[in-house]
Amino acid sequence: MLSAFARAFRTPDLRRKLLFTIAIMAIFRVGSFIPTPGVDYPNVQQCIAETADGNDLLGLVNLFSGGALLQLSIFALGIMPYITASIIVQLLRVVIPRFEALHKEGQSGQGKLTQYTRYLTIALAILQSTTVITTARNGLLFQGCSVDVIPDGSFVTMALMVITMTAGTGLIMWLGELITERGVGNGMSLLIFTSIAASFPTALWSIAGGANGATNFIIMIAVIVVVIGLVVFVEQSQRRVPVQYAKRMVGRRMYGGSSTYIPIKINMAGVIPVIFAASLLAVPGLIAQFGDQSADWVVWVSTNLADPAAPLHIVLYVLMILFFCFFYTSITFNPDEVADNMKKYGGFIPGIRAGRPTAEYLDYVITRITSAGSIYLALVALLPTLVLIGLGVSTNIPFGGSSIIIVVGVGLETVKQINSQLQQRHYEGFLR
Repeated sequence: MLSAFARAFRTPDLRRKLLFTIAIMAIFRVGSFIPTPGVDYPNVQQCIAETADGNDLLGLVNLFSGGALLQLSIFALGIMPYITASIIVQLLRVVIPRFEALHKEGQSGQGKLTQYTRYLTIALAILQSTTVITTARNGLLFQGCSVDVIPDGSFVTMALMVITMTAGTGLIMWLGELITERGVGNGMSLLIFTSIAASFPTALWSIAGGANGATNFIIMIAVIVVVIGLVVFVEQSQRRVPVQYAKRMVGRRMYGGSSTYIPIKINMAGVIPVIFAASLLAVPGLIAQFGDQSADWVVWVSTNLADPAAPLHIVLYVLMILFFCFFYTSITFNPDEVADNMKKYGGFIPGIRAGRPTAEYLDYVITRITSAGSIYLALVALLPTLVLIGLGVSTNIPFGGSSIIIVVGVGLETVKQINSQLQQRHYEGFLR
């Protein structure tokens, strides 16, 4: 593998792409530490030292911003508005026929959907920046902090902060697209990878610095290695459904007669179900923070829903992951559409008649595979958190096992792209 890295940097155009990608990722990290105008940066650092990370929903946004949210930097929102906009546009394909028609139009339709995603990203950035600034201004971002992080609460200052954070989100979106066009890998995925990976050293170091730090650190490293191995094994696994294309005459030429397969991943939904589940479970805790802290319902929500160690929270978390796995897979993979396309081009699954029987067979295969994939996803998402609870460690690896899924998945995809470019130049590549 080291020799493959050396060959990649010896190839001029590939080296240029790799250095460009690294430079954009470095700019993204630098922007995470530049404070937004109107923020008292020394007070922010003091509040971070005095308090915890706030509620789970803000902790989720803080994860995808690489810690920039709690710094109240110009990149405080991170890539989260774009992720939310992309998910919303995908879900709207089921509701709005126009979006589904654009999806089927090919490159031109995808371009329009991408443009809609950008507009929605900016709108969500305005909404989220307003929420974050209001939360910080009211003292809910750093509960119990003795100093004010936004001393000036005038309308002009608030408007300037909203514009700055929204512009920061737009800049992040542009940087991600630059990586996709001129660098290596998917730009948005690599920026998420950068944000999450940047949070790992601090979290692991804090575990090592606590009680029984050395033992807990070794156990946590072992768990992470096991989860990484499980993620690599499952993410690389796929169910290959064989497809045979019949021979047909077009003019004087014979076409078809080839054999191929439909690759179906065990975890087709990726990490989206975990994000949905965590976001929904964090909402009750966020609402409870605005209520009377001595009220019975606030105490019940804080004890049973907002606490990640509560049995009810864990059960609901698992059930939501299972539900969203099936829901998101049903949106992204349509057996009827795949069966119609196969029939149109003369393809069929051996032993299965074309048309409706093929769609029913694909639906049966998808249901079985998604059942295993959803259990795997719930296990990976919960395992690090359960280990931390068992060790009695309050510090949490950012967003549990889902962060490991994202880091490993993006890493594998990027290595595959570098490998394919090396193979185009007649090199052996990373994967042998």
